[in-house]
Amino acid sequence: MSRIDELNRVLRSLQTGTPDLEAAALISEDGLVIASVLPQQVEEIRVAGMSATLLSLGTRAGAELSRGGLKQVIIRGEKGYIVMINASAGTLLLVLSTQEAKLGLIFLEMERAVAEIRKIL
Repeated sequence: MSRIDELNRVLRSLQTGTPDLEAAALISEDGLVIASVLPQQVEEIRVAGMSATLLSLGTRAGAELSRGGLKQVIIRGEKGYIVMINASAGTLLLVLSTQEAKLGLIFLEMERAVAEIRKIL
């Protein structure tokens, strides 16, 4: 099994094993999708570009406001959450969830997925 297949397996497991999780993607800091389980109506290129922008802004805000290195970015919208965390050097894990999602469970499952991702990368 290739590394991309293994990463996709981790993301599928994260998505199917976490209630109210709608999508997941592993994205490089340059804005390229490495692996994903996104709904068909979601454009990978758009998600990756926005994620890279958010990562850059979050990193800059954390540094300029003396909050240290970026750990996670959370966006709460009317229809749910977008959560991003560092997965490994140069990559981040992004998930989309419904508004009913339990964020604590999502954080826990994301950390477990990141541990697997780091072993693969």
